[in-house]
Formats: sequence, C-alpha cells, structure tokens
Amino acid sequence: MSSWRTWHRPLVLFALVMALWAVVCAVGLAVDDRVLTGAPVWAKPFKFSVSFVAYSLSLAWMISVLGEDRPRLRRTAWWAGTTVAVASAVEMALITLQVVRGVRSHFNNATPFDAGVYALMGNTVVVLWLGTLVLAALLWRARTADRATTWSIRISTVLALTGAALAFLMVLPTPEQQRREAAGRAVAESGAHSVGVPDGGPGMFLTGWSTTGGDLRVPHFFGMHALQLLPLLVLVLAALAPRSARLRDERVRVRLVLVAGAVYAAVLALLTWQALRGRSPAHPDGATLTAAAAVLAGGVLGVLAALFLPGRGAAPVEEGHGHAGGEVVAGDLGAHRQ
Repeated sequence: MSSWRTWHRPLVLFALVMALWAVVCAVGLAVDDRVLTGAPVWAKPFKFSVSFVAYSLSLAWMISVLGEDRPRLRRTAWWAGTTVAVASAVEMALITLQVVRGVRSHFNNATPFDAGVYALMGNTVVVLWLGTLVLAALLWRARTADRATTWSIRISTVLALTGAALAFLMVLPTPEQQRREAAGRAVAESGAHSVGVPDGGPGMFLTGWSTTGGDLRVPHFFGMHALQLLPLLVLVLAALAPRSARLRDERVRVRLVLVAGAVYAAVLALLTWQALRGRSPAHPDGATLTAAAAVLAGGVLGVLAALFLPGRGAAPVEEGHGHAGGEVVAGDLGAHRQ
C-alpha cells in the first residue's frame, strides 16, 4: 500500500469535501421534513456524497501505484483523475441545487430550466465515465509488487465501469412515458430508477431501492463499489498470509482474486437481469434464486480449486526480506523482477 501522500490530491480533496457534505446532508435529513418521490429530499445528496468519498479515494490510491518511473503515464493519469474530480463536483453541485429548489434532479424535464440541469448532469456523467475509462486503461498497464493487487485493480476498474454504464439504462423512457409521448401528451419525466413500477413507491430502508419492482440502482451500486471490495479482499488475504502456508503462495492469492472477480461479475449480471425483469431485490423469484445458487456453487468450487490446485509454496526465509516474522511471499520477489 503506497503512502497516502502520493495519492492523487484533487481526488483526495474532493473526497474530503464530500465527507463534510455528507455531514451537512445528514443534518438536512434531521431538520428538513420535505419528501420527494417518496424519500427525504436530502437522501439523494447524502447517498451520492458517501459514494463519492469511497469512489474518489479508491481512484486516488490506484493512481499512486503507477510508479514515479513512468512520468508520462502518471501525468495522463493525473489529468484523468482531475477530470473525474471536477465532473463529480459539478454533478454534486447540480444535485444540491435541485434539492434546495425542492425538485427532482434526475429525469426531470418539467421546465426548460430543469431539463437543462438534467442534460448538463448527463454530460458530466459521460465525462466522469470517460475519465474513469482512461484511468482503467492506464491501470491495466501498471504493475505492483504484488500480482494479486495488480489483478484486483484491473478487475475492479472494469466492473466499476460496467456498473457505472448501467446508469445509462435508467435514462431510457419507461413504457408509460413512451405511450404518453406517442399520444402527444406532456412528459415531465424521462427515465426512471425502477422497472415495472413507478419511482417513489415502497422502498428499502436508507437505500430506497424498490421493494415492489425492479431497481437498476442495485446493480449500478454493486458494480461501482467493486473498486473498494476487491482491493479490500487483497488486504484481507495479505493479513491472513502469515498464518496460512497456502496464502503465502502468491499464485494462490492471485487465483482467489480471479475467482472473486468472476463471482462478482456473475452477481452483477444476476442483479441486472433481476432488475430488468422487474423483480425486487427484496423478493427474489425462483429463477433468481436458482441462478444465485449456481453462482454460489461455482464460487465455492473456484475457491477450492484456487486453494488446492498444485502451486509453488512459500519461498525460504531470506535475511532482511521477511514478511510478518521473517517469512517472505514467493511471488513478491518474482514480481519485483518483472
């Protein structure tokens, strides 16, 4: 793990601002009793600010692993990260503006001003996604001292981009909106979070995800936060390695990361399929449960294969290069020679 002082500063600064803004939004939730589409008016900026903290810090750390010996790569990554930070800041500013006005920020075409705000938000999301795409491409070329970390970064950025791209499904007009537009009637909103039911219906605590129909926010959220969960898995495996001979083998840790990435992708596909069929995550049907069982079985088999397939054991202890009590991970030395 690189020192936080080498992390991308604009993204770190934006994350700090979002952490403070999350506190402000929490106060808003406590003192402002306005409700918008079935949820407290300050719920959306609160959730977005918390999500942006995690997203920005993850990218800020990932940029730091590119290495000082590749200045052109780091310079391009710096500009891409800064673009993500600026686009995200504009997105939050527009969401907050609409909260203050007491109207929806997303899907709102009720007035020319609201339609303009929504269009600008759409453009900032595209810029944010493209900036992350550039970072993902650069990070695929990066090498860290630990191959498991390298693969966790590669896989998590792809999954995060996929999860973010699912938001574009939300902007498509619903069947009801299409019928209204075809009949020549005014359409105040275009797009929705929910599938099969109107937005603003019964929802889960805090998240607001629909409990009566599909909700595209579920796979969107799950995909984007692969940026935190897969690197966190690597940290857990590294912490357990001194206590496990198998986990001291870098090849085993890499296999486990690859299995986790495959399972994560399968669950993301399952959640997307479930949402598009109009099924609530709170009430999965038989088809969803069957698919989930298959994913679980595949994951268990994958973990067993990763742990017990033949592989190199830990390298012998070497003076001055010990990890956690003098032991060294075999792959660490090999990775440094790449």
